[in-house]
Amino acid sequence: MITTLLVANRGEIACRIFRTCRELGISTVAVYSDADAEALHVREADTAVRLPGAAPSDTYLRGDLVVAAALAAGADAVHPGYGFLSENAGFAAAVQDAGLLWVGPPVKAIELMASKTRAKELMAAAGVPLLAPVDTAAATAADLPLLLKAASGGGGRGMRIVRELAALAAELTAASAEATAAFGDGEVFAEPYVERGRHVEVQVMADGHGAVWALGTRDCSLQRRHQKVIEEAPAPGLDDALRARLHEAAVAAARAVGYLGAGTVEFLVSAEGRPYFLEMNTRLQVEHPVTEAVFGLDLVALQLRIAEGEPLPAGGPPQPYGHAVEARLYAEDPARDWQPQTGALLTLDVPEEPGLRLDTGYTGGDTIGVHYDPMLAKVIAHAPTRTEAVRHLARALERARVHGPATNRELLVRSLRHPDFTAARLDTGFYDRHLDALTARSEGRGSGDLALAALAAALADAAARSSVAAGGSARFGAWRNLPSQPQTKRYRSEPDGTETEAAYRTTRTGPVPVGEGAHAGAGVRVLATHPTHVTLETGGVTRHFTITTHQDRVYVDTATGSHTLTALPRFTDPTERTEPGSLLAPMPGTVVRVADGLAPGSAVEAGQPLIWLEAMKMEHRILAPASGVLTALHAAPGHQVEVGTLLAVVTAPEAPEENA
Repeated sequence: MITTLLVANRGEIACRIFRTCRELGISTVAVYSDADAEALHVREADTAVRLPGAAPSDTYLRGDLVVAAALAAGADAVHPGYGFLSENAGFAAAVQDAGLLWVGPPVKAIELMASKTRAKELMAAAGVPLLAPVDTAAATAADLPLLLKAASGGGGRGMRIVRELAALAAELTAASAEATAAFGDGEVFAEPYVERGRHVEVQVMADGHGAVWALGTRDCSLQRRHQKVIEEAPAPGLDDALRARLHEAAVAAARAVGYLGAGTVEFLVSAEGRPYFLEMNTRLQVEHPVTEAVFGLDLVALQLRIAEGEPLPAGGPPQPYGHAVEARLYAEDPARDWQPQTGALLTLDVPEEPGLRLDTGYTGGDTIGVHYDPMLAKVIAHAPTRTEAVRHLARALERARVHGPATNRELLVRSLRHPDFTAARLDTGFYDRHLDALTARSEGRGSGDLALAALAAALADAAARSSVAAGGSARFGAWRNLPSQPQTKRYRSEPDGTETEAAYRTTRTGPVPVGEGAHAGAGVRVLATHPTHVTLETGGVTRHFTITTHQDRVYVDTATGSHTLTALPRFTDPTERTEPGSLLAPMPGTVVRVADGLAPGSAVEAGQPLIWLEAMKMEHRILAPASGVLTALHAAPGHQVEVGTLLAVVTAPEAPEENA
């Protein structure tokens, strides 16, 4: 019987496992890096053990340190969560060799599924349908497009789509380098890339008494950089025959490796409805809550029960009910190549309502660092129908208060309301086709009105200053019986950079907005003002605004969307300039690569990749802003950089002077 469990992970998944442990009366042990010393999962554990260092390679990927931590804390079992060491057969063996209970599948099953190439051979022998691999040395134009994949690991690392034969060699090199950095294994293989394919998976649960459950399907087609963004269960639009075939294939895959515990068998379903085996993840999945919601199960509790040698409940799994949808809230800017964001998370407040679930490793006041995945939370909605679940999730995200670094929250809301998504027209190319439209600035309902938000922010600021000046009374401003210039306040909307101005006059009866045309003041009445909330009426409609100010940042939340504003000075500081052609680091990270042969004096072309930066588990290319000459290079592999660090300078050639 498990009495004390160490979770060899961090963040959201550690907190989620601790929640089940508390319900089962199991003591918990956390491990943490120096960067996570104040993290939520450390605060929620009964005891915690430090892993010195910050980088994953020095901490959460050090199996020897994790095992030593478990022994030191008196744990009798280890749960790996997902990511890090969760699919590392050597770690699973080390846990068992130390006399600890391993909450996961047998070492042999992990080994068999660890390499995607070996797993495909095994699945072919078991009769599971799959895509035939392509020999990259003999590939022709007829084989295109190809998908390159790392043989080890997952999460989109080492994956590349190749559409031109001339690009194959370079993409193979890049994919292999990324796979080596991420998994310590540079093996890469190729298979046909299925256009408009759906990513559909089956949750399996197997015990040591011969029972294997197939717990329905999940659709995980909405992905960015081959990493999932929105998942749902059951996968919509599958006919009974296809669903049965997927269940049978998943059970066959689990039985073929003698599987135990929770696992996921992933498939690619073509537009014609043909399924192909992708891989088996020998661990709990990030998206497991949608299956839990539909089946009314606690998969972590089942994992612990199976690890203790108990059978799955008799009679098979319960009947599924309703539909569940999960959205991953990331600290990232989708409009800027999904750049991860860092800094203080000031507020994370998602409505607490029936049918909603929040899984997170953060609370307001925590810091989002550079070392780990930028996922802040998962928000899950469960309802009797898909339409209701999607609508509830979109509305909850829209009303959430998320203050701090930029997030993908607005993208999630728009994705959930996109006609293709609501009609269940799903495939992995969704964001390739729709990203520009989904990240375009909108003035309508769903994002709120920027001009009105700026006006509300200006009025709240004035109310706060007047309250302070009046010693805390409700008095607003100082009114004079003379015409006066309007009070103005300038703001920049984040992260798109749009600037707007709000203006009002102070009168005997209170502030009166001024403005024409698109300006917020036209036809707007001020109904109430306060330092933290403002009520305006426009077009006969009353709108409420909640304002939260942190230094020069102003967060304006409404019932139909939110705005992040930066208060701008009246005059721009002329010293705040950057040399033309400067390439600045868009985020904190590590320089992992510089273009071959790149040195001061090199000629470069506009859009040419010059520097590769790795941050928060993703690789980002720094491109030449224009054609010209590289006149300075300050980056080298291994360099740690902060936001705004000067990496290089590209100087465009001067245009020849025309003769007079």
